[in-house]
Amino acid sequence: MTRRLETDPDQVEHDLICLVLTLVELIRQLMERQALRRVDEGDLTEAQTEALGLALMRLDKAMTDLKDRYDIADDDLNLDLGPLGTLLPNEPRS
Repeated sequence: MTRRLETDPDQVEHDLICLVLTLVELIRQLMERQALRRVDEGDLTEAQTEALGLALMRLDKAMTDLKDRYDIADDDLNLDLGPLGTLLPNEPRS
C-alpha cells in the first residue's frame, strides 16, 4: 500500500515560513548576545555600536512585519524539542 502525504498548500507555506522565521530568530538572538558581549567588553567603536544597534532594530522590525503578514505569534517560532526543552530561550520581546 502506497501512502501519500496529504497537505494543505496554505498550511505548508505557513509551516515553512514558521521554520524560516524560527531560524532567523535564533540567529538574531545569538547575534544580539554577541553584540552585547562585545559592547560590554569595549570591543566596538561608538560608530560600530550604533550600526549594530540599527541593524538589529531593522531585523526586529522585518521579523515583526513578516509575523504580522503571515499571522504568526512569537510562540509559534519556539520549537518544542521534547526532553531538551524549547529551541529558543524565553526572553521578553519588545
